[in-house]
Amino acid sequence: MSERVIAPLNRGFLFLDSHPAGCRKVVADMWQAVPARKSHGDGPVALVIGSSAGYGLAATIAGLARAGIRGIGVCFEKAPGRRTGTAGWYRTAATADLAREHGRDMVFLNGDAFSDAMKEEVADLLKQRYGRLDHLIYSVAAPRRTDPDTGVTYSSALKPIGEPYRTKTLTFDASGTPQVTEVETAPAAGDDIEQTTAVMGGTDWERWIDYLAGRDLLADGFTTAALSYIGSPLTAGIYRQGTIGAAKAHLEATARTLNERLEKLVGGRALTSVNGAAVTQSSTAIPGIALYVGLLRSVLGPGLVPPIDQLTDLWDQLTGTRPLTLDDDGRVRLDTWELTPPVQEAVADRWDSATTSTIGDLADLDWFHAEIQRLYGFAVPGIDYTAAVDTDIPWPDQAA
Repeated sequence: MSERVIAPLNRGFLFLDSHPAGCRKVVADMWQAVPARKSHGDGPVALVIGSSAGYGLAATIAGLARAGIRGIGVCFEKAPGRRTGTAGWYRTAATADLAREHGRDMVFLNGDAFSDAMKEEVADLLKQRYGRLDHLIYSVAAPRRTDPDTGVTYSSALKPIGEPYRTKTLTFDASGTPQVTEVETAPAAGDDIEQTTAVMGGTDWERWIDYLAGRDLLADGFTTAALSYIGSPLTAGIYRQGTIGAAKAHLEATARTLNERLEKLVGGRALTSVNGAAVTQSSTAIPGIALYVGLLRSVLGPGLVPPIDQLTDLWDQLTGTRPLTLDDDGRVRLDTWELTPPVQEAVADRWDSATTSTIGDLADLDWFHAEIQRLYGFAVPGIDYTAAVDTDIPWPDQAA
């Protein structure tokens, strides 16, 4: 057993250690926030790819607590060693414990979701333990992907398309003082768009479906959803109109292709779910997003819908608790609360006025700073951060 006091040590929005007890409490609070639903018999069999962080974590917890799913979560996390394990390592251990306490049969696999070896491991486990798959949630954000067929490794690039992009952004100095500065990002060059699409587009999602279909593991009526984001016009230049946006457009095109095929194959469907803004480990790397979310929270207050509530809504739609509602492009929209004209106009007004001297009055910085820390298990109410905690938490056992 390795026990020590863990203090937050960070470089910008990246923390070098995670707090096991804080991560466990974050998961427990998310589970508690999900309205329970009586289940009758075994729940649907589900696979969540990217189950340990952000919207994928919310999809896993909401699926377990609300829809009563059983099945598999796939993620890629680092074990405890010289430093603590990653936050996702501890969150997965906590999720597995809660699932077991509530009688849910959920197995978590740690490895490269892009690899064919992981696809084979998942398929073998489905065949041995669960049978055919009812739902697949795809929520992967990664910096690179190696193509299993060619061995070529692609790297994603966070760049605008066509011309440089200049935007305001929010940072915190070493003492935690907020600063609003302007940054400029050079436009995509060479094969940046193709590389980013190869990582963040729909290629791997489609490969998962092809592999599982080839193993005859898709149930009648099988449904798959890839989680996506559109966002505000304030961030469109670097996001929806940039390289990441090109990848998201590919993801949505893949959904249309898969939907046609699944309808013929198993009477199933494929769709994208457009989620609203949130503080995640992925989103904070995007210039301007931190400032935007802090301002959005100041406009909406508790009306900012957290990921766990959004994914509870998605599961209700996927399982028929309430009707599946799609936009004209066939997407589930869980972001409508964010993109209404009054909200966007209020955020834009604050954005225009935001400077280092005014940001404290315009954005909910206390909330934002705490949300960043909670990604790593810090600033969680009810946790004694002066107490030593065991960091050597094992990966969840597959045994039933």
